[in-house]
Amino acid sequence: MKVGKNTVARFTYVLSDEDGTTIDSTEGRDPIAFLPGASNVVWGLEKALIGKQAGETYETVVKPGEGYGTWEAERVQRVPAKKIGDRKKMKPGQTVMFRTPQGPMRGRIAKVGRTHVDVDMNHPWAGKTLTFKGEIIDVREATREEIQHGHPHGPGGHQH
Repeated sequence: MKVGKNTVARFTYVLSDEDGTTIDSTEGRDPIAFLPGASNVVWGLEKALIGKQAGETYETVVKPGEGYGTWEAERVQRVPAKKIGDRKKMKPGQTVMFRTPQGPMRGRIAKVGRTHVDVDMNHPWAGKTLTFKGEIIDVREATREEIQHGHPHGPGGHQH
């Protein structure tokens, strides 16, 4: 069976940046499960996996437009430090959670000032060209429930 519509595929990956530095990997973890067409993985990776079978390897370069998007300066927000926590404990690069009228938000500290903190709301990999390498572990038919929910269930997927 090939990765395609109404299937669930499990795969491994090693993710590297433009410099070849590994920034994420499934090594030591369960393979990732995804349902093609349900936006469970970035589009550039999904395109590379479509049509593959269990046991096949892949390597694909994903540009920002088909990955985590472009980095946008307007997504860096100046937030009062008191909304995030103790300013003295904050460091650039640290991930923080804070409340907004739209609900909880996550971002990375870009700069710490006396009363405000600049928080980068871009995805950490936004604007980066990435390389994914890995192997398709298995492919099976998706259940009706998985198709309705828009994600795989069971190992490597969402558990109910």
